[in-house]
Amino acid sequence: MSAADEARVARVDAVRRGIAGRLNAPRPALVETAVGGEPRLVDRELVMVVREEWRVVDRWWTAEPVDRRYYEVVLESGRNVCVYRDGERRCWFTQRA
Repeated sequence: MSAADEARVARVDAVRRGIAGRLNAPRPALVETAVGGEPRLVDRELVMVVREEWRVVDRWWTAEPVDRRYYEVVLESGRNVCVYRDGERRCWFTQRA
């Protein structure tokens, strides 16, 4: 499945789950990665700096576990963006930093 297809599927899933309207809700993102897996492009905008990276693994004991790799990045426009790869769904999302 292409990255664009993954983003579309994630958007539809977000609407179905009701998270699309929440304040600061994660939004599906189109992300291209470098060889090491860190974001190189976010929504077709070049990543200038990866400021921070961290992993969250939580709720592993429930039916909806969380496994995410987060990156705080600075885009070519100067915007700070928090982007993460959802390990369970295998797709990318952005949130406000």
